[in-house]
This record gives sequence, C-alpha cells and structure tokens, in this order.
Amino acid sequence: MAVATKDSLRQSMDLAVKHYASLFRLPSYRGIVLLQALISIGGGIATIIVLFPRNEGLVNGSFLGLSVFISTLLLDYAVSKLILRHDPIYDLRRTGILSLFGLSFWLFFILLGDTVAILTTDLMWWVRLVLLGFSAVQIFRLTVFNATSGVEYANLIAASFLQPFVCIVPFVFIWTIIAHPNIVLMLFFLLFSSVVGIVSSHVFLHSINRLGNHSLGVPSLSLFKAFLVNWICDLNAPFEEFLEKLGEEQNVELFLIKFDSAKTKAAIVVPSVHPGPFKNVGSSPLPSLLKAALEKKFGCIACVPHGLFGHELDLASQLQNQKVITHVIETMDFEASAAEASPFVTVSNGLATACCQIFGNFAFLSVTLAPKTTEDFPEELGLSVRQEAKKHGLVCCAVVNAHNSIDEMNGMSDDIDSVKQVAATCLEKTASLKRLPFEIGAATILPKEFTLGDGMGRGGITVVVVKTGNQKAAYVVIDGNNMVSGLREKILSTLSSSGIDVGEVYTTDTHSVNAVVLGQRGYNPIGEAIEHDKLIVYIKKATSEALSDLECAKAGCHSINVIGVKVIGAERLEKLSLLTDKGLQQAKKVVAPIFVFSGLVLMLLLSFV
Repeated sequence: MAVATKDSLRQSMDLAVKHYASLFRLPSYRGIVLLQALISIGGGIATIIVLFPRNEGLVNGSFLGLSVFISTLLLDYAVSKLILRHDPIYDLRRTGILSLFGLSFWLFFILLGDTVAILTTDLMWWVRLVLLGFSAVQIFRLTVFNATSGVEYANLIAASFLQPFVCIVPFVFIWTIIAHPNIVLMLFFLLFSSVVGIVSSHVFLHSINRLGNHSLGVPSLSLFKAFLVNWICDLNAPFEEFLEKLGEEQNVELFLIKFDSAKTKAAIVVPSVHPGPFKNVGSSPLPSLLKAALEKKFGCIACVPHGLFGHELDLASQLQNQKVITHVIETMDFEASAAEASPFVTVSNGLATACCQIFGNFAFLSVTLAPKTTEDFPEELGLSVRQEAKKHGLVCCAVVNAHNSIDEMNGMSDDIDSVKQVAATCLEKTASLKRLPFEIGAATILPKEFTLGDGMGRGGITVVVVKTGNQKAAYVVIDGNNMVSGLREKILSTLSSSGIDVGEVYTTDTHSVNAVVLGQRGYNPIGEAIEHDKLIVYIKKATSEALSDLECAKAGCHSINVIGVKVIGAERLEKLSLLTDKGLQQAKKVVAPIFVFSGLVLMLLLSFV
C-alpha cells in the first residue's frame, strides 16, 4: 500500500481546493423567481407563436407559460416545505434554483422541437422533443436530489417527479387541441421514461459510489452529502462521523508554557495537532477553543501558535478536540518557578529566521522563512531543535512554526537543513546570554469588524510582552491561516514606535477560516482581505495594553501527551482529497454513455408517439 508523503498530500489537497473554488453562489430567491418567470412565460409564448403566429398562438402561449410558471412556484414551495422538510439543504431558494436549471434544460428541447417541426412541417416533432425534454428534467432532478439529499428514497422520487409531471399537463392540454397525439402512447411514454430515469440515474451514481467504497469503504456520495451539509448549513456532525470511522488513534504532544505572578497571567500552548482540515470540522477551530477554555478556567490571557505538524495530524471531531482541551486544563496547574529569562534573540541566515528566548531551563523558539512562503514544517525539525536544546542543559523546548508569510510567486523551500542550522545557531547564542528577572504583560483584542471570511479566527489578536532588563519583546499571535508576504515586517517595524525593541508575529494556522469563502485558495490569509493599517491599529492597541500590564512573573514549561486521540491520518486524508477529483473524472467518463443510451431508448419509443 502506498504511503502518503507530504508532497503527495499537498498535491491531493490542492486538487480538492481547486474543485472547491469552482463552487458558485446562488442568486437571491427573488432573482430565481424572475428568471423562472422569464423562461416559463417567455418560452411558452415563443414555442407556440413560432408555430401558430396568430392571436390564438399568443393566447395559448401565455396560458402555457403562466401555467408552467405558477405550477413551478407552488411545487417548489411544496417540495421544500413538505416533501424535503427534514433536509437542511433544500430550502425554498435552493429548491427554486434546481427548478430553474430544469426549466432551462427543458426550454432547449422545446425550442429544438420548434425548429425541427418547422423544417419538417411535422408538428409531432415538437411534441416528441418536448417529451424528451421532460425526461431529461426528470433524470436531472432525480440525479441531483439523489446525490445531495439525505431524505428517504420515496421523498426523493416525489421531489424529482412531481414538478415535471405537473408542468407537462398544460402541454398535453394544448397538444390535444392542435397536434392530436396518441394519448395512450403518450401516457405510456411518461411512465416508461420515469423508469428509464430511475435506472440511468442509479447506474450513474452507483459508478461514482464505487470509488469511495473501493478506496475508503464508504460511498462517495455519502461523503459528498456530509460535506454539502457542512458547507451550506455549518453542520459538522455528519462529516465528522465519517472522519471518526476513518480515523486512526495516535498520541499527540503539546507544550504548555505559563507565566504566573499572583495568579496565572499568561499561557502559551504549542500543540503538535494540526488545526484542520477546514471550517468547523475536526481540529480546525482548536486554537480558539483552547484559548477560550484556558482563559475561562484560569482568568489569564492565552494564545496557541502553530506547531510543526501538517494535515496528517488533523483531529477527527469535536469529541477529540475536547479530549485535548480537557487534558490541557487538567495539567496546567504545574509550578512556574523560573524567575529569570534571557533576552529575546533573532538570527537569520538569508533563507530562514529563528527567534528564541530562554526562561529558566526551557526555551521558546520559532522559525520562519518570511518574506518567502512559510507553510507546515516536518516533525524532524522539532526533534532536531530539541536535541540541540539538551546540549545546552535545557529540559524543555517548545518549537513554533511562525507560519507568517505566503507568497504565491514562491513556493516553500525544501532546504530543511538550513532551517535546522539557523535554529541551532539561535539556541546557542541565546543560551550564552545572561539571564535576568523579567516582567510579563499580555492582552487580547477581538476585532468585531474582521470575520472568518476576512481570514480572522475567533481568537482575535493576542500580544504577550516580555521585558528583560531594558529589552521589551513582543509575541504577536493572530488567529488566522498565514498572512500575506511583507505584512510581518510591516507589523514589526510599526511596533518599534510603541516601545517594542524586538519580536515576532505568528499565526495559529486555524482552518476555521478555510472553506468559508470561494476563491483559488478557499480562504483569505491575514492581510489579503483585511486592511493592513486597520489590523496594525488593533495590534498596537493590544501591545499598549500588554505594556501597561507588565509585572514581575515566573515561568514554567511542561510537555504532555494525550493518549489515543483519533486523527484523520495522512493516507486517509490524501484519499479523501483525491476522491473529489476522481469522482469528477469518473462522472465525466460515464455521463455520456449512460445518458446518451437512455436518450436513444426514449427517442426510439417516441417514434411511435
């Protein structure tokens, strides 16, 4: 069995993001109704008046169009409020857009029937192609409802067939007046076409479901429905049920740092858990959840910068989040005894930058490739840095991926040895410096004007200031998924005017902002949708509050392992990501043979009508 590598996982997730970015926003319900009226009434008048260019044609065409429009309007309401009332997806607006697409398909066949009837001077071709359009709409509705709705099959059949059957009635009424078709054969066709629609739709969807059953042991469309419910209705439970089944148990490590004065004043948690995969699913909101839980329990300021792991350590569900949070809260009562700290040190080698500060016998170290792209670093970097820390007599070392620059023009460097080297140099330099008593100040600001769509998570902006001797260092932690290249440098430059000497900017890599907006990436990194000047105003405000809160403190660090936490895993996540692309490829492969064959069968039967 092939093992997922970081490159293959990244490529497969990029494919999934590409297809997510192709999703579209729906028009308003009013806009949908206006378009339905235009297609129904305009198409009804056009199809009759072309064949019968007299006042009678205008009257019959208006009757036909109004009948189809009013029927569609009423049936959309009945389907959404009665037949699919337990389905969270199909409200009136989404039911209406499905009918709008169906009417558009039908109009194509209607106008094609007009054209063929005029060219052959045989009115029955108009009848036949309208009936073929009726069948196409049935198949379309049945396929879409089956692929996206989770209600009982009988309700799906009713929702699929009710609107086309009612809308064909005014056509049949007019045909009996002007075309005189064989009504018995026509009724037989209507029933037979429903059977063909059910069979062809089932064969099409079954071919797609087999992909999921083969690779993950679950039907592809069941996963797709769970994703849709989350994307449209913010319901994460259905998707997380699949992740729990597919996940694997693993032990996850977290580094807990706290600063105490009279009580716990500030806390920093560096998890080896990755905050993904997207939106409110799995550990995506974990940074803000951990922050909120710590602040509520201890009355302190907390932040959760990004560790060194990637999507292979996404937690499977909110249940797993709670396991981690509970364990952190229960073990946060360790003693903070380190009364001295080194200055904050920054070292750069042209490719990477490391920042480090040592408190007592533990270190807090971060790495970044800014202003070049800084994404997930491998676990081996953390192991290497902690080995170096032991050489300097340090018993604990929390290693952070600053995750603070994304540049579309430059991918992330694979030169991990260079990053290890700069981290080791920074550790060595910091360990050689004299340690002094220190003061801590911290503040959090939650800007209401910045939303998840803008790229700001619910953890907002946290600033922790450490004063050692005459040096004031600022740790700026923003709850977001990366930030645009150059913004980090702008923030650090601006903070110098607030009395800050050195510092670093971090993002939590929260994926609660992912799959919230449509676009190439599916999210906005910090600074892409948010005005830089507004963001910096809030950061300066938080820094000012932290500076005014400075007081002598002691620090402590503790590493913990949470046993048996269920993660999605790299291999499963890669298969999940690839399933979207494979499903679309399979659909393209089988759609023509299945539905063209169905159309030929129906056309053969129509030749007798």
